[in-house]
Amino acid sequence: MMKKIALGVAAALMLSGAAMAEAVKVGIAAEPYPPFASPDASGNWVGWEVDLIGAVCKAAEMECEIVPVAWDGIIPALTAGQIDAIMASMSITEERMQTIDFSDKYYNTPTMIMGPKGMEMAATPEGLAGKIIGVQVSTIHEAYAQKHFAATAAEIKIYQTQDEANQDLAAGRIDATQADSIALDAFLATDAGAACCELKGAVADDPEVLGLGVGVGLRKGEDDLKAKFNAGIAKVLSDGTYETISKPYFASSIYGG
Repeated sequence: MMKKIALGVAAALMLSGAAMAEAVKVGIAAEPYPPFASPDASGNWVGWEVDLIGAVCKAAEMECEIVPVAWDGIIPALTAGQIDAIMASMSITEERMQTIDFSDKYYNTPTMIMGPKGMEMAATPEGLAGKIIGVQVSTIHEAYAQKHFAATAAEIKIYQTQDEANQDLAAGRIDATQADSIALDAFLATDAGAACCELKGAVADDPEVLGLGVGVGLRKGEDDLKAKFNAGIAKVLSDGTYETISKPYFASSIYGG
């Protein structure tokens, strides 16, 4: 009888462990970042990246749970085990790879400068000399602006969200903002964005800061989970799912070169 009980407990533990292994907690930024991820009127998270999470997890045969986490605490949440992966438009950079690992990239788009309509401005240190530039905290855009524009700009102003930077630009409180082209396109598609602002150009590439595209952030050493995400990404790219998901959001492919 004791042997049967022991076997029963062992089986239960194995099933429990398997169930826990299947529930992958995927962290997204708690701050809205349309069209990638933002809450709808009912509080449900929607957007391209949310759709992609579902597709990649399905392709990799993983059960995934989306967990919103404040952007500036999302890597600590990963390393502390509060989440198992990050899919929040996080660029693959050398600095981040000192702390975490990444999957293969799942998109890569240009980094742009946006400013007021009619204001002469180039996306260069000289073109932004004397300007107040707004960037989101703890992003590659903050790092890039500090590295390339701080010496000539009047101020690098830091915001908790890109939306706050966009609103201050529309209100005339800053002169420019730097962000991913798709995120800025989404703002320019709104009435407020169309009325106030325009893209001024792409910044010069700096792979050391801007990275090698966006990937899934993972704890170091979790090679099995990394392999599953890589397999899921490869499958949605090859079977047309990636293109199907992207069409409602973007006019052209954002996968990049």
